[in-house]
Amino acid sequence: MSKYAFGVDVGGTTVKLGLFDTQGGLLDKWEIPTVTENHGGAILPDVARSIWAKMEEKGIPEAEVAGIGIGVPGPVDRNGCLVGRAVNLGWESFDIPKTLGAYIKVPVKAANDANVAAFGELWQGGGKGYENLVAVTLGTGVGGGIIVDGKLLAGATGAGGEIGHLHVQDGESESCNCGNKGCLEQYASATGIVRLAKRRLGEDQKESVLREGEISAKSVFDAVKAGDSVAVEIAERFGDFLGKGLAVVAAVVNPEVFVIGGGVSKAGEILLTFVEPNFRKHAFPQCREAKFVLARLGNDAGIYGAAALVLR
Repeated sequence: MSKYAFGVDVGGTTVKLGLFDTQGGLLDKWEIPTVTENHGGAILPDVARSIWAKMEEKGIPEAEVAGIGIGVPGPVDRNGCLVGRAVNLGWESFDIPKTLGAYIKVPVKAANDANVAAFGELWQGGGKGYENLVAVTLGTGVGGGIIVDGKLLAGATGAGGEIGHLHVQDGESESCNCGNKGCLEQYASATGIVRLAKRRLGEDQKESVLREGEISAKSVFDAVKAGDSVAVEIAERFGDFLGKGLAVVAAVVNPEVFVIGGGVSKAGEILLTFVEPNFRKHAFPQCREAKFVLARLGNDAGIYGAAALVLR
């Protein structure tokens, strides 16, 4: 009888691993380095060895493992196959469950890391109790994970949920990392907020604490909390972009809740006060009542969601 599952979150620097019971309790977590040399050929063998070592340490036989879930930074289709490239790992298209399953004889399921993090928040985090959820990760970029009727939306080529690349601004001169111009990520990520701040500060010489040091998303929201009027203007522009973008998302997938995570979300509830009003102003009426909450699982969302792939 299955008693355990493993959740694996593959990042460009480290691989996070978690041992869970079948009720979703995290029993142990640890990390191993991500070895990206030779096109990342050692990553999955290293994962298998690390899981075997943990099973040996805890006295867990294969028969008691429900499976291994794994989230990876790249487009993954509904069968767990990487479609295209995972640039940070050096991986090209291949069947992840089949490859990992060759090293360890338990069921394996794989999905995109942002989708997996969304699944974690749905299962045991800020979205617990809901079945229709959009997770938004505001970090260096803007990531997204969409869950409809309790199921991850991967799309035909694993690109479902790439909300950071919604087109939200015409006339943008700078290119997004994806190669397009005017993507949501260019205004609502940590780097996007810095871009908005520098542009606003260049418009006039209005006094602001932001002129005194290095600008970051944190410094902008710290200044907002201190009542700096220029910082408030920047936050309003950020909220307008993100609110409008999420209104577009809501018109397509009609979520019950948006779960906001990533480094920018550490600003706390004040962040939502700039996003929610703009969302409600632009949302389709039947989508307007979607709730907004902050993510709760932090850096563990990926391992929770990966385990949920095999347990939920």
